[in-house]
Amino acid sequence: MPASYAYLGPEGTFTEAALRTLPEAATRELIPYVSVQSALDAVRVGEAEAAFVPIENSVEGGITTTLDELVAGAPLMIYREVLLSITFALLVRPGTQLSDIKTVSAHPAAQPQVRNWLRNNLPDAHWESAASNADAARLVQEGQYDAAFAGEFAAALYGLQALETGIHDAENAQTRFVLVGRPARPAAPTGADKTSVVLWQRDDHPGGLRDLLGEFATRGINLMLLQSRPTGAGIGNYCFCIDAEGHISDRRVAEALMGLKRICLEVRFLGSYPRADLGIEDVSAPCKGTSDQEFVAAADWVARCQDGRF
Repeated sequence: MPASYAYLGPEGTFTEAALRTLPEAATRELIPYVSVQSALDAVRVGEAEAAFVPIENSVEGGITTTLDELVAGAPLMIYREVLLSITFALLVRPGTQLSDIKTVSAHPAAQPQVRNWLRNNLPDAHWESAASNADAARLVQEGQYDAAFAGEFAAALYGLQALETGIHDAENAQTRFVLVGRPARPAAPTGADKTSVVLWQRDDHPGGLRDLLGEFATRGINLMLLQSRPTGAGIGNYCFCIDAEGHISDRRVAEALMGLKRICLEVRFLGSYPRADLGIEDVSAPCKGTSDQEFVAAADWVARCQDGRF
């Protein structure tokens, strides 16, 4: 496998900035790709060891392009996550004034994060989506658009200037990125982990989602993301993308996944990996009755009952 990481390019994206915070990125060739799909496909066909892509932001939730690729494409696994605080700059060609801007561009996920700023400062500007924020900057450089929302660090790469900086509608906005590779054994648990899965129901029935969530709730497992995505099989047909606290090696998580495997049409395991939002010292103790020791003790009690030793 090539010692390279694919990422959503071109150079100058927030994705690249987040990727470079990983220590192992310094030992890999970092290769930009034009889309999330092409970056993930590079891993599937063996062109890259892993791909680094955005998956969620704190304003709009899940990045549907990434979620859908992980749901429908050939299986991949998440190995790491990174959180990056996001603030935008309005990048323009030198000499451009705010009154000159008629068209603006950025990645679709950026629009909800700057919507109010646009309404207040460029109410008549026409929005055009780009494959990434850095690609929008490239298109401004080429003269296709008047301005792009991107990281201020992208200005020098594309010969642009930051007309406005510090643009964001929501304070402390963050985007979550994930390092995705081919399926393999998950890394050892750290004590502050996250497990991601995709669930498909066997059929549509009252309380169906409650049944799925109950497998987590009865074992004291907190959920950090729950998003439905259409399966493509018709209106009303959805699967569910879930991030849950814990690692697959934790007894409560393993038992929840076994329960889901029994009742679901399909379960896709997307990985167990360290959380980026907090360390082990910040993790709350498991709910009473859901620690590994209590699961082991309960299993031992059942075994003794079966042997007549209760």
